[in-house]
Amino acid sequence: MKRDAQATQRRLLEAAAEEFSEYGIAGARVDRIAAAAQSNKAQIYHYFGSKERLFDAVMDAIVSSTASAVPIDVGDLPGYAGRLFDRYEDSPQIARLATWYRLERTVAADQIEVLADTIHDELEQIRQAQVAGTLPARYRPADLLNLVLHLSFLWAFVFPELQGHLKRNSRDHRRRVLTDAVSALLRDEDADSADGTDQAGADEPAPSSH
Repeated sequence: MKRDAQATQRRLLEAAAEEFSEYGIAGARVDRIAAAAQSNKAQIYHYFGSKERLFDAVMDAIVSSTASAVPIDVGDLPGYAGRLFDRYEDSPQIARLATWYRLERTVAADQIEVLADTIHDELEQIRQAQVAGTLPARYRPADLLNLVLHLSFLWAFVFPELQGHLKRNSRDHRRRVLTDAVSALLRDEDADSADGTDQAGADEPAPSSH
């Protein structure tokens, strides 16, 4: 019986993830979710309580599996961003769900607990690395994490007007642009200043001797 209940919940979560990614929280319909999961609306409310709590359960599962499969590596943030990119490329549904979450869950009380806990842990790891000097302190931990996470989603949020100009970009190219961008965020400003690479006009040609 317990195994049947777990199987039913798993089917409901899979169907709900598809429905929410397509229509968001407000537009999703529990009858469609129930039908796709070969279940019924009564079981949705029995297991999850409401449509909103079902969405929370979907996000909880996605965040937990992503944090487990792609843990942050403060010693290699470009690599971490690249691995997140791979996950989003392989599961485009995640980007759509994240978009609906940001649009429809704007109240602090509605936050996903596992996501809040994951972010808190990642911020603490970044802070400790900055204190130890293994990460530059140019950005505050929250700013740096925000930059890395948004860059990992970079190719999932492209304006339609720009897509035609980028359509020939291979997956390898997109990944390389992303990891190069994160690497640039971590470049040592002091080292740049020492070798003159950040000085105004550093890339300009030398004046003619004539």
